[in-house]
Amino acid sequence: MSLNRPALRGRPVLTVSAAVLAGSAVLASSPVAHAADPTEPRPPEHMSTVGGDLLGQAGTQVALTPGVPALPKTTARSWIISDAETGQVLAAHNAHWQLAPASTLKMLFADTVMPKLPRTQTHVVTAQDLAGMGVGSSLVGIKVGLPYTVQDLWRGVFLRSGNDAVHVLSSLNGGVATTVKEMQAKAADLQADDTHVVSPDGYDMPGQVSSAYDLSLFARAGLQNADFRSYCSTVSAQFPGDFKKGSKDRESFEIQNTDRLLAGDPVEGLKPYPGIAGVKNGYTTNAGNTYTGVADHDGVKLLVTVMHPNAGGDEVYKEAASLLDWGFKAAGKVKPVGTLVAPKSALPGDAASAGAGKGGGTSSASAKEAGSGSGGMWTAAGITAGALAVLAGIFVLVRRKWPLPSGNRHRG
Repeated sequence: MSLNRPALRGRPVLTVSAAVLAGSAVLASSPVAHAADPTEPRPPEHMSTVGGDLLGQAGTQVALTPGVPALPKTTARSWIISDAETGQVLAAHNAHWQLAPASTLKMLFADTVMPKLPRTQTHVVTAQDLAGMGVGSSLVGIKVGLPYTVQDLWRGVFLRSGNDAVHVLSSLNGGVATTVKEMQAKAADLQADDTHVVSPDGYDMPGQVSSAYDLSLFARAGLQNADFRSYCSTVSAQFPGDFKKGSKDRESFEIQNTDRLLAGDPVEGLKPYPGIAGVKNGYTTNAGNTYTGVADHDGVKLLVTVMHPNAGGDEVYKEAASLLDWGFKAAGKVKPVGTLVAPKSALPGDAASAGAGKGGGTSSASAKEAGSGSGGMWTAAGITAGALAVLAGIFVLVRRKWPLPSGNRHRG
């Protein structure tokens, strides 16, 4: 599979389930506009059906009922928008297309490693910790011979997408090879069957792929963790630098979150998206821009993932924002076309064994049941169960960290 591909602009395929047809759904002729170009790559004819059969089909999957607005125009090869609480997928476009994930893969890295390392743990960085980083990697500015807390390192991961921070944390976790193996196992438990991990930082590597569907699973899993929620919603923070000469005092410098829906982009006139709370953005040569975000409007909490839109630094954010705008207008009206499934480890014993026996996949029926929250333990990513305190804590935290009217930024 070639990872160097231009953005897909093929005409979407619109499908609707029999159940939706029975509910008098109306299909728009072209809710998402793409200029047809037969020379550009197309998604595979057969993709994973985890989360529902419609999600395995190529093109745009949406069931438009009366009162539901048309989808916005997009250029992304793949995207998905879902209800973060119920797991219902409101609409999707090539949701299971395996594509280069860039730094959005760091969400899976955090899901895997964060629970294992106390945030107050301190580590003096060695040259070996930083060995093997890809040329041109994004860096937060970690230096050999200086001590950093695990909390410092996670801020470097989420705010600056620092591959140096990822490699130090991987070293604390037993090394890159061990971490990659554990990430792959975590992906399997999350039923993220489209994901193949080669490097923990998302750096372009042959065969390293994920999907919009899987990235949404990684975000939901991470948002159950209070530390994850805190890091991914932080707009700016102070990061430790060198010690002052002849002193035990240490200098620091400000780091800014590169998620432009969270921090804004004054140069491009892009304002922070109302109610946004992270989660992770990414960019590499092969992936172009990728993005997963979560936002809350009046108690409706939506997840959006966008992969490989047209070139342009802010295009991924503009398309993600337009899909969120649509989702908040459509929520409660549009018929779901699939669901975000729960981890195998959270399913009843028989269901988990059945899924494992099928190589991690699920049927459409079992996927819908798994994502419905009926099992209680994992109830829609723990959001409704209180693991996110109905996301109230994270959104209060985000509001505290918004840039102040004077232009000063809260320092985490």
